[in-house]
Amino acid sequence: MGVGAIVVDRGRVLLLKRRKEPESGCWGIQGGAVEFGETIEDAVKRELKEELSVGVEIVALLGVTDHILPHAGIHWVSPVFLARIVSGAPTNVERDKHSDLRWFGLDSLPDDVTLTTRRAMELLASHATG
Repeated sequence: MGVGAIVVDRGRVLLLKRRKEPESGCWGIQGGAVEFGETIEDAVKRELKEELSVGVEIVALLGVTDHILPHAGIHWVSPVFLARIVSGAPTNVERDKHSDLRWFGLDSLPDDVTLTTRRAMELLASHATG
């Protein structure tokens, strides 16, 4: 199982550009695997600390995504959270995994986003209107 987080600030979302498969070269939200015995909330906080060197507050659980890539034989089930940075400035800490880190306007995302990111943005839009 994996977890993910959408980090939003002033109408912008923070995305990382993936170096590795699956979906190498695509922009994605932050996240990763849940470790044994770890809560999903603790996992997402740890992942954002590891990937971005920031402390976050979880604002809401937006929903759950199915990340199914048949050609790669991958199926991840991932809760997706809305998170807010409470300490630190985002830095691309894992340069072997991510080639870039950038803020994008919520209405101007790049075309090459991961499947999970597309679904997470749909969940965010539903959350904002719901």
